[in-house]
Parts: sequence; C-alpha cells; structure tokens
Amino acid sequence: MSGESNETPRNPREEVGRTDDTGLVKRLLIENYGYAPDLVYEIRGRYHKVYAWKPCTLEIKGPDRQGVYFARIESDGIRLSIEGSFLIGPKATKNVVELDDERARRYLAGESVEIGDRELHGWVIVKWRNYFLGSAKAKEGRLINYVPKERRFRSPSGDEALGG
Repeated sequence: MSGESNETPRNPREEVGRTDDTGLVKRLLIENYGYAPDLVYEIRGRYHKVYAWKPCTLEIKGPDRQGVYFARIESDGIRLSIEGSFLIGPKATKNVVELDDERARRYLAGESVEIGDRELHGWVIVKWRNYFLGSAKAKEGRLINYVPKERRFRSPSGDEALGG
C-alpha cells in the first residue's frame, strides 16, 4: 500500500452493492496481499462483513447463510479476520509483518506494538513463527491492534504466553 499513484484512494465500501461481491473481495485481496483464494465471497450487513466458502454441489437444508467470517471491507481496504489471515497468510506476497516472541505476546494481549518500518501503512497480516495471528493496521511504525477482546490472550501469570 504505497503512494505509487497520484489518484485519490477510493473507498471500497462505495463499491459494495454496485459490483459483484466475489470480484470486489478478490481484487482487494490481490491489491493488498498479492493472493486471493478461489472461494465464494459474500458481503453482508451495514458493517460490510465478508463471509467466504467453497462452492459445493451437495445441497444441505439449513440456514440461508453460509461461510466463515473472513474479513471486513473498510473505507481504506480489507481487514482480515483471524481465520481470513490463516487462509491468506501462507500465500501472501506482501503486507505480512512478522513479530518476535515478545511483540507477539503483547499483540495477542491486545496491545499495539512497534515495528521498525515507518513506511508501511495500511492493513497487514500479522505473523509469529509459522502462525498467522490476524490483521492489524500499520501506521507510523506501529501495528494498531484489532484482536477482539474475547479472543485476546490472558495468562494467569503472564509468563507462559507463547512458550517455545
């Protein structure tokens, strides 16, 4: 997400409902992470949540809605859920930030963490070792934390967070 173009950045939320959901999500994934899996994507609700699933010929009776919560369309791009980062991360070619043990521990506890790259801006995938921890917003040398409160790491002693 660099400033290579002089054109005004567009708000992807303005495209919701005007274009095919799958096409829009795939384009945003390619632009931001360099990879988009071959899934069906549906954008739902006023919060522009993206659900994803693999098409299947087996007809199953049940709720109208299908898929796993994958991402959210933001005014400045696409923010992956933790599950979305697991699906995109292994094949992403850009905007992946790796954290060391201490910064990963703090990130999972809900803190924003410092990164060395002050040039990196926008939505990134957060990685620790071989694990994808979700997504964050890189801004001014920091990762702004978006781990939901109910999914944050809480250790009774604080010492055992990310064991070796």
